[in-house]
Amino acid sequence: MIRLATDVGGTFTDLLGYDEITGRIYSAKSLTTVDNQSRGVLDTIRMAEATSGLEPSRVGFFVHGGTTVINAITERKGVRTALITTRGFRDVLEIGRGNRPDLYNLRFHSPAPYVERHLRLEVSERVDPDGTVVVPIAEAEIEAAAETLRADKVEAVAILFLNSYAYPDHERRCAERLADLVPGLTICASHEISRVWREFERSNTAVLNAYVKPIISRYFRELEIKLVDAAVRCAHYAMLSNGGVASFQQAAEAPLNLVESGPSGGIAGAVRIGELLGEPNVLALDVGGTTAKCSVIVDGKPRVFSDYRLEHDRHTPGYPVQVPVVDIVEIGAGGGSIARVDAFGALTVGPDSAGANPGPVCYGLGGTEPTVTDAKLITGVIDAGEFAEGRMRLDLDAARRAMTALGGKLGKGCEETAEAIVELAEANMINALKLVTIQRGHDPRDFTLVVTGGAGPLFAANLGRELNAKRVVIPPHAGIFSAWGMLAAKPRIDQRRTWFRELGADAIAPLNEELTRLKQSSLDYFGAESSGDLDHIVSIHLRYRGQEHSVTTQIDGALDQDGIAQSFHAAHAKSYSFALPETAIEITGLHLVTVLNAPVISLPRVAPDGLSLDGARTKCHRIYFGPDQGWQDSAVYARDLLPPQITLEGPALVREATTTTLVLPGQVARRDVCGLLIIQEKADS
Repeated sequence: MIRLATDVGGTFTDLLGYDEITGRIYSAKSLTTVDNQSRGVLDTIRMAEATSGLEPSRVGFFVHGGTTVINAITERKGVRTALITTRGFRDVLEIGRGNRPDLYNLRFHSPAPYVERHLRLEVSERVDPDGTVVVPIAEAEIEAAAETLRADKVEAVAILFLNSYAYPDHERRCAERLADLVPGLTICASHEISRVWREFERSNTAVLNAYVKPIISRYFRELEIKLVDAAVRCAHYAMLSNGGVASFQQAAEAPLNLVESGPSGGIAGAVRIGELLGEPNVLALDVGGTTAKCSVIVDGKPRVFSDYRLEHDRHTPGYPVQVPVVDIVEIGAGGGSIARVDAFGALTVGPDSAGANPGPVCYGLGGTEPTVTDAKLITGVIDAGEFAEGRMRLDLDAARRAMTALGGKLGKGCEETAEAIVELAEANMINALKLVTIQRGHDPRDFTLVVTGGAGPLFAANLGRELNAKRVVIPPHAGIFSAWGMLAAKPRIDQRRTWFRELGADAIAPLNEELTRLKQSSLDYFGAESSGDLDHIVSIHLRYRGQEHSVTTQIDGALDQDGIAQSFHAAHAKSYSFALPETAIEITGLHLVTVLNAPVISLPRVAPDGLSLDGARTKCHRIYFGPDQGWQDSAVYARDLLPPQITLEGPALVREATTTTLVLPGQVARRDVCGLLIIQEKADS
């Protein structure tokens, strides 16, 4: 059986297949078809058929990740959406929170809600936080709301009633009536995607889920039809933002769980690489054509946020959503990042990207502004004749003309300008890597830096040197690693519930009962597949009496009052440097993670027979290392021909089908028995 993964990025669409019997790898990479991403997915399948002999009929597992959800939200290309909420609460979505990142900005404006005020409709009903009905739902008002939805040609509606996380029946009844009254309307009740308190965050979650749900449903239907036509007739899965996978049908019901679908595949892969290295602490960096994404993995586990903020930065609070997302810091720095001179005469790189169309100047597709890829081509790291295995010839002269024009504004020559672009892009990546390490209490010297993406290995050696990381690791198939990582992910479900009790002996029995219900819900979610082994990870949200926010505490073993209390005191001390053992503890919520233990991809061992360092060396190439070191001759090696455990010295380039790794002067690299390329500083340098 072949396991197949595809990843749609902002610039490229990647494919990777793994034959479980022979260990053979199939790969393909093509420009993303922005107007219809499913067409690009099929392009990579056809390319893999033609170039590596992929047999679609032998595919027994297919997983897909991409940017469809995040693009629809950030580009405001969702459907016309309405909100039905409890009478008196229509403006919660717009009022939001009083806290904001840019505290002293007197011209601050809250982000505009995705539902206009006239489409935020109210229905009389009221439920207490404990689930007691205070005011029954007024069904006549649901009918009036339905008339408005029809008149305004609304395609999707979110239903958010106060405290529905404790008593969802009113939302269910409203959804049933709307389905009868407005056939074809997409309906998203908040309890179906979040059973957690905080009305503003829950409102945003329900609204954004409804906003993209019709688009994602149509996308998956179209993609599934095309896959079946292409003979990929197995079960189809989607990569989730929490690092797990779910069926197309499950993902389409809650598409907001796909908001970081592609990048989370890379994190799942980095966890797997850490396991193969015996390294629990991994700093993962993926640099593609549009963005650079980084995350930290501690003790073999990535950090998963239960509250995620879309479009959040230091100027705007963004849009909070209550879905589990792997902790990823993303910046606009990739191979396609455009270099410009700003109004003050300073060089800037990104966040704007040339994308797939027109792409960098050297692609010859109409791009006119120089990019990071153009800079790497001019400095010799990228070879114009060997890019994408020679299938895509790059125009070095066009890149030099564009770079020279930009350099004229800075008073620099072509090579100096290109090197300045590279250094600025690296500085942006270093800042992002420090954000997930130093600013969160981690020392980069304790971590192995795993670098992936089509552009990542071009920067990896210098980033590792700047951070003083233990070592830099470039996995096989680094240029399409997010697709590889999707094959390392397991089916997973995160269930969160607001559940309020004071921690005491009388709370343990009902706590166990609630967890039993959640575990049964996990079995129902996986259905026939749940016959396999399931792992349950239990976390409880706890706080000291009088506190507002909780600390998530993982509980191992049986639940008992003293064990929970001790775990919470330790977790609170780790987060805030103090504990209050004499203070009463309150339970505010539960979080159950259930993982289905399914087969995942591995790395076949490299057979040394017939491999030698001289045989792997293909030619000598000149690389520009800045004005101090100038141009230097550098050996070029074919990665697949490198023998295991033999050291090569920098400066050198290690080329493979989807990327190129730069090894700096003063560094050494070796390919280990699993095919991992490991870069370290020379002992005597």
